[in-house]
Amino acid sequence: MFKSIKKTYHEYTSTFWTLIGAMFIDRLGGSLLFPFFSLYITERFGVGMTEVGYIFMLHTSAMFFGNMLSGALTDKFGRKNMLLAGIILSGTSSLLMGFIPNYETFLIFTVITGLLTNIGGPAVNAMMADILPEKQRAQGFSILRVAVNLSVTFGPAIGGLLAGYNFFYLFVADFVISMITASVVLFKIPETKPKPDKNQHEPEPSLLKTLGGYGIILKDWFFIGILFLTLLTNLVYMQMSSSLSVFLRDMYGISSQKYGYILSLNAIMVVFMQFWITRKISGYRPMLLMFFGNILYAIGFGMYGFVGSYPLFLLAMAIITIGEMISSPILQSIIARLAPNDMRGRYMAVFNLSFGTANAVGPLAAGIIMDNYNPNWVWYAGGIICTVSAFGYLLMQAAAGKKLANPAQKD
Repeated sequence: MFKSIKKTYHEYTSTFWTLIGAMFIDRLGGSLLFPFFSLYITERFGVGMTEVGYIFMLHTSAMFFGNMLSGALTDKFGRKNMLLAGIILSGTSSLLMGFIPNYETFLIFTVITGLLTNIGGPAVNAMMADILPEKQRAQGFSILRVAVNLSVTFGPAIGGLLAGYNFFYLFVADFVISMITASVVLFKIPETKPKPDKNQHEPEPSLLKTLGGYGIILKDWFFIGILFLTLLTNLVYMQMSSSLSVFLRDMYGISSQKYGYILSLNAIMVVFMQFWITRKISGYRPMLLMFFGNILYAIGFGMYGFVGSYPLFLLAMAIITIGEMISSPILQSIIARLAPNDMRGRYMAVFNLSFGTANAVGPLAAGIIMDNYNPNWVWYAGGIICTVSAFGYLLMQAAAGKKLANPAQKD
């Protein structure tokens, strides 16, 4: 086992491992706070899940504009600058959130943070694609997932304990951790943006022309199809960090600490099983793997609408996690393969819209259901949506072979 770990370590560059370490530290702060964000809002301001949904919708709608601008800025000015700015702004906004006294002010601040806090998102994925050759991308993204989930192994459990004392401690902890991450990025990670071809004498495009490059992406029908199916899946998956905690608390009396353990199970499984699963599935067709991953999502999320005991809640999370370990690294490597070198930031920004749109729509839709109808329908609908997404990937299998062999190139 140790020989395998040593071999894997030497297969990747020091820049790659430093980026992985930085993301581990950064996500540790996020995993302390965001699994309990819905609980904080409902308890702090005395509102229901519908009002929580409005906050997520406003935040993510603002993120749409910030994300698109960030993708263009990442391609024009480089990955490192945007990543550094994103980490600092994210940590600062988290700290300020802890001081907001009422729901109305929180709504206004949500728009500001949405514009600013995710501007480093496209930079991380673009940097990963820059660093990793194509044959290493699926495994490299798996390593990133393991690092992130290793942080989630500790984060929610620690966050649950801190939340038991005072929710404000979560905001302070996230800020401190963000500043540590920013220091690592500033001093230890170089710029990875590919240098322009010396044989080409075209001037570097203006920011306006760089923004215009999004039109090329919207003509990539295969990428847009993947984006739509990912959106469907994310509408369900992101309920883990919004409605699931409130659902389990209100329906079954599950405390924030016990919910933290459910999320920690997800993280522990990824840490110990992701490498093995990624190597085992490496020879299979990507769309077939996406099909099976989404079928497992459908089973796992659907279970929350049918079961009523803590061990079965853990089992449902285990099934979800297996689906996640199958599909997530494959999906990220597909997107990296489709993106031309000089458009990676913009491709990653558009890809992130599937997460952002799901964050805008998912919590609000779930909140309306939970506040006005049978809350179990959140999970019945989740199972149906993931099943639709699974068969969508299966239908795209024929086109995937040709498209991934000849990915999109800039006109």
